Amino acid sequence: MFSDIPYNLYLALSGILFTIGAIGAITRRNAIIVFMCIELMLNAVNLAFIASGKMLSSMDGTIFVFFIMTVAAVEAAVGLAIFVMVFRLKQTINVDEINLLKG
Repeated sequence: MFSDIPYNLYLALSGILFTIGAIGAITRRNAIIVFMCIELMLNAVNLAFIASGKMLSSMDGTIFVFFIMTVAAVEAAVGLAIFVMVFRLKQTINVDEINLLKG
């Protein structure tokens, strides 16, 4: 299945997914949606690494994907825990209303 589709289409899809994630992360105000957009960008990078690794007949892309998936899992766990604590404190997860660093 992977060899039937040209690699350029995988890279184009990766670019489209990354762009959608970047636009969502920049324009949205809900912290959970921003978080999901960042995850979408990470998955787009994973797709590009897998396609590039397959195109070059190398396992390097797959190894990078395992590292990125590990970091994304840790990010999700820590990020969601932070969002729960912020919601308990402020009763909102709107990034415009969260100003915990102001003195």
